[in-house]
Amino acid sequence: MRFIVDECVGPAVANWLGERGHDVFSVYDQSRGIQDSRVMSIAATERRILITSDKDFGDKVYREGALHEGVILLRLNDQSVTAKISAIERLLTAYPERIEGAFVVITEKQVRFGRPQRLALDQ
Repeated sequence: MRFIVDECVGPAVANWLGERGHDVFSVYDQSRGIQDSRVMSIAATERRILITSDKDFGDKVYREGALHEGVILLRLNDQSVTAKISAIERLLTAYPERIEGAFVVITEKQVRFGRPQRLALDQ
């Protein structure tokens, strides 16, 4: 899968995904400090699924209709790297076919899938 890992999620998660063969753009490593709108633009243009802990991306997708390939929002009480990786691993193992195009919210106890109107680049 192709991911863009937001700066707030951190480089360790991006590295972990890369080690597992995913194509990863790490905002922390490659474009630190860019605005959320630019993160969304890169994600859409390069057809990457965004992984973030920033709730503002929910507004961008649901209220503003931002173009996206999918968003994974980590809403974890434990913000350690281990907890983030565990949550993402749980998602990728159990629901890989449901991620693309979805707005996924992951907590310690559950995974929820939303289906905002997806604006594909080639439509």
